[in-house]
Amino acid sequence: MIKLRILEILEQKGKSKYWLHKQMGMDASSFKKLANNETTRISFETIDALCQILECTPNDLFVFDL
Repeated sequence: MIKLRILEILEQKGKSKYWLHKQMGMDASSFKKLANNETTRISFETIDALCQILECTPNDLFVFDL
């Protein structure tokens, strides 16, 4: 299963979920699902925004968990 590493990256950078939520400009429900790995799809636009805001690459955002 592919999982997002958003919370790990935020912790490494000393940032909060609230900070990222404000940067992303997403509605609270969608952001909560995204941050908690409860989403079933993610757009390239969202991946791009996350990479720019978190200063990382898509390879940093995702992990393949067996």
